[in-house]
Amino acid sequence: MLVVAAVAIIALLAGVGRHEEARGEVATPDTVTTVGHGVVTVVPDEATVSAGVHTQAASASGALDQNAKLMNAVIAALKAAGGDGLQTQQVSLFPQTNEQGSVTGYAADKSVSAKTPIASAGALVDAAVKAGANTVSGPSLSVSDRDARYRDALAKAVDDARLKAQALAQAGGFGVGPVSSVTESAPEGGPIVFAALDGKRAASTPIEPGTQDVTADVTVTFRIR
Repeated sequence: MLVVAAVAIIALLAGVGRHEEARGEVATPDTVTTVGHGVVTVVPDEATVSAGVHTQAASASGALDQNAKLMNAVIAALKAAGGDGLQTQQVSLFPQTNEQGSVTGYAADKSVSAKTPIASAGALVDAAVKAGANTVSGPSLSVSDRDARYRDALAKAVDDARLKAQALAQAGGFGVGPVSSVTESAPEGGPIVFAALDGKRAASTPIEPGTQDVTADVTVTFRIR
C-alpha cells in the first residue's frame, strides 16, 4: 500500500508540473511583413549658390591681399542681392612651381555660400560674378518644408506596405490585421546641382527649379487574422 501511495503521489506531481508548463506557453500570433515605398513630388523653392575668388601673385601675402579685397566685394554683392545665411566654404593658399620645382608664385582661393529663394538664384549668381567672383558652383536646389513632405511620404509608404500585405493575404487566404511593428529606413536623396558657370555670360543666368522626389521606405509587420 505504501508503494501504491508513493506512485500515486509521483503521478500527481508529474501532472501538476505538466499543467503549469502548459499554462506558461504563450502563442505567438502569425504575422506578415512587407516593405512599403512612398513618393511625394515637389518643386524646389530654395537655392544655395557658392561663389569664390581665385587670385595669383608673386608672394603669398600679395595673393591673399588681392583675394580678400575681391571676396569682400563678392560678399557685399551677395548680401545686396538677397543672399541669406552666408557661410565660408573654403580658404586655401598654395605655391606654384615650375618644371624644376622652384616656386614661381602663390595662388589663393576663397569661397562663400549663400541661400536665396529660387526665383532670385540667377540674380544672385550674376551679382557675385559682377563683383569679381571667378568661380561659381551650384545652385543646389532644396525644399524649405522637406521635413513635412517626408512625413507625407512616410504615410504613403505605410499605405503601400498594407496594400502589399493585402495582396499576399488574398493569395494566401488569410486576413490582414493591425500593425505589429514599423521600421523606418534611412532617407535617401540629395540636392539637384546646377552646372558651374564660366562668369562670362552677358544675359541673366536662368535657373529652372524642375522637380524633386521626396521618398520614404518602411518595413511593416501586420498580424494575420
